[in-house]
Amino acid sequence: MTKNPSVATEANVSETRLYRVVADRIQALIKEEKIEAGSRLPSERDLAANLNVSRASVREALIALELTGIIEVRGGSGIYVSEKGEAASGMHEVGSGPFEVLSARRLIESEVAAMAARMATDSAIDAILKAMQDMERFYDDIAANHRADRAFHVAIARATGNTALVEVLENLWNQRGRLWSKMEEHFQTEELRQATLTDHRRILEAIVARDPAAARKAMRAHLERVTREFSRGWGVKDGLARLPAKPDDKAGQ
Repeated sequence: MTKNPSVATEANVSETRLYRVVADRIQALIKEEKIEAGSRLPSERDLAANLNVSRASVREALIALELTGIIEVRGGSGIYVSEKGEAASGMHEVGSGPFEVLSARRLIESEVAAMAARMATDSAIDAILKAMQDMERFYDDIAANHRADRAFHVAIARATGNTALVEVLENLWNQRGRLWSKMEEHFQTEELRQATLTDHRRILEAIVARDPAAARKAMRAHLERVTREFSRGWGVKDGLARLPAKPDDKAGQ
C-alpha cells in the first residue's frame, strides 16, 4: 500500500471530527487499491502510517465505516471489506469520536471532581452515593447500569454548585452515541466493567474525604484507563473473556 502524500494529517485538518476525513480516505484506498468485497484490509497500524494519523483516529473511522456497512470487523481475525456492499450512509449521525469525548472528559471531569470534593454538601454526596449503589445493584442490567453511571458523573458536577458545569457534563454524555456504543461492543469486557466500579468507589471516597487532589487523580485515572482499554488491539475482548477475574476485582465506566 503506497503512502498517499495528499492525505490530510491531524495537524492540518480543520475538520473537528477527524475520523470522518479518515473514513473517507479509507474508502478511497479501498477503491484505489481495488480491495474486493470479502478481502482483508491492511492492519490498523499500517492504515495509520499510510494516512499519517493516529491509530485512535483510524479506529474511530473503522468503527464508523462498520456502522455504515462498508467494512466488517471480525474479532481475532481482522478487518474486511463488507460482502454486503452497502453504501455509506448516515455518517453525519454517528457524532463525535469516542477518543475526542474521553479526552474532553479527562480535562473537564478531573477538575469537576476536585471542585466537588471542596464544595459538596451532605445531600450532594448522598446523591453521588445513591448513583454508586445503583451501579452495583444494576450491575447485570447493562442499560440501567449505564444510566446509573451517567447519574454518578452528573451528580458530581451538581455537587460543585455550578449549573454551567452540569450542562457541560450532560452535553459530553449526550455525545456517547452510536460510535461509542459500537466501541463498547468491541472493547467492553467483564474486567473493564469490574474495574469501573472500583474506579468509581475511589472517586466517591476522595470526595467524601474532602480531598480535591485525590478526587482529581481518581477521576483522571479512571478515564485514562477506559481510554487505554478502548485503544487495545482488535480481538482483545475474546481473549480477556476467557481469563478468570481476579479475586479482589469484584468491583467495574
